[in-house]
Amino acid sequence: MEHNNEMTAQQSLQLISETMNNNRKSILRNSAKYFMLWGALLTVMSLVIWLLWHKTGSPVWNLLWFAMPAIGYPLASLLGKYDKRVPQNEVGKMLSRVWALFGLFSISASIIAIIAVPMNVSLIIVLLLGFAESISGALLKNWPIGIGGFLLGIGGAIVAVLMKSEAQLLIFTLGGVLLAATGLIIKSQNK
Repeated sequence: MEHNNEMTAQQSLQLISETMNNNRKSILRNSAKYFMLWGALLTVMSLVIWLLWHKTGSPVWNLLWFAMPAIGYPLASLLGKYDKRVPQNEVGKMLSRVWALFGLFSISASIIAIIAVPMNVSLIIVLLLGFAESISGALLKNWPIGIGGFLLGIGGAIVAVLMKSEAQLLIFTLGGVLLAATGLIIKSQNK
């Protein structure tokens, strides 16, 4: 009796689907600590800058935002040093691109606002941050991330329009708390 080692099309699709879901879960599990890291860093930076601006009356303290990637990327690299390696797939690549573009847009808008065209950078960045987090939630098929991003983007935009000067920085404190809470939710879901 001959044994057929070839899979049917349906079995192949099921195997591919299972592999993608397993990779998505691994990416999600690994991302919890990064959400917590960037959330904590965002919370601390926004409170420090708010406090300095509030005490001195000078918005020049906003330049400290440029220190955030200088602090965050080495810490993220250190955190990722012992991660279980997940095979690079399209979901991981798309997530990397989403967050790289968020950083590029945020830094560009900030530089343009400083050099050439005054604008409400808080409004722009909080919308971009909420959108990037929501897209991440959609790619990872994770509702807490998507909802957290939506609340941050829309709620933050409303607050950015209603609040003036240094008080707008408290949007990012809330955003940091939401990012960290998202990381904690992911971690509890993937124990």
